[in-house]
Amino acid sequence: MIPFNKPPVVGTELAYMKQAMDSGKLCGDGGFTKRCEEWMEKRFDCPKVQLTPSCTASLEMAAILINIKPGDEVIMPSFTFVSTSNAFVLRGATIVFVDIRPDTMNIDETKIEAAITERTRAIVPVHYAGVACEMDTIMAIAEKHNLFVIEDAAQGVMSTYKGRALGTIGHIGAYSFHETKNYSSGGEGGATLVNDKSLINRAEVIREKGTNRSQFFRGQVDKYTWRDIGSSYLMSDLQAAYLWAQLEEAEKINERRLLLWQRYYDALTPLAQAGKLALPIVPEGLKHNAHMFYIKLKDVEQRTEFNDYMKSHGILTVFHYVALHTSPAGEEFGRFDGEDRYTTSESDRLVRLPMFYNMTDEEQQTVIDTIKAFFA
Repeated sequence: MIPFNKPPVVGTELAYMKQAMDSGKLCGDGGFTKRCEEWMEKRFDCPKVQLTPSCTASLEMAAILINIKPGDEVIMPSFTFVSTSNAFVLRGATIVFVDIRPDTMNIDETKIEAAITERTRAIVPVHYAGVACEMDTIMAIAEKHNLFVIEDAAQGVMSTYKGRALGTIGHIGAYSFHETKNYSSGGEGGATLVNDKSLINRAEVIREKGTNRSQFFRGQVDKYTWRDIGSSYLMSDLQAAYLWAQLEEAEKINERRLLLWQRYYDALTPLAQAGKLALPIVPEGLKHNAHMFYIKLKDVEQRTEFNDYMKSHGILTVFHYVALHTSPAGEEFGRFDGEDRYTTSESDRLVRLPMFYNMTDEEQQTVIDTIKAFFA
């Protein structure tokens, strides 16, 4: 079986994890945590990066940090993972879903302004497949209406929008280092990118269970106390050690994934030209990170037939999100603003192909040959 995903492995993870174990500090904010955070701050030109247990935790931090309260509204696409909405629902917000663009599967920036009400507090663009949303327009809308922008860049590490790293454009960004992502911390894992410098001090308190513990360890206060609401949002240094191995090889991983992505694209272009399937679109001015390679088929029935065929030939291909506004919780905690013209119909057509750093050329060719056989 060729799996849909294998967690990335570069070979130095165990040695660094052993170093972390020998250091006597396995909890958060150890030596490897600091290395990873400083690397990202420098590489992505971000004022403050804080490693977290997951991207979910980073989004929850963001919701607390911008003071989301019951009755507030938060605008986002319905085509996203449940954590994007859960983080704000946990604070009492109502989620307002808007339609997506069929080319990138990202939030349709032209639908956002009509969804804004006096209760709106934030916009949450989700950079699907590591391809950027139209951030200039989104940031202009946010500034006009005095709204926060929280970038869900779970899939966007190493991608850019007009030269700027995804996750660093909004007030706050969130990364994922889950085992399915381009860079992993050995299972779960994430990072909060605090781009608004006025939020940095409070973010530090929220991440440390609502205390000023970090200031205490830096010698800035003689004891630490409970200062604010918060939770335990620190990644263990053992996970950070695993992540550090991957960040050291970030360019190598990125180049390999881009190569695999381009091979899929080139090999399947004749099928797209024949009208058999549709390929991903990366708008001009954007650099993606080859987080995934997907194709779009005719409809949900053909998608099911395709996935069954691939599985019968030892290849796991999978669909992605079921639109949140169609789910029981989505109906309870949110509403869809405007027309669902593309969200459901486009998500029903989408299939993700096997794509991972350690994928061999032979495995990829087998996938390509099997796809061609299906359409033949």
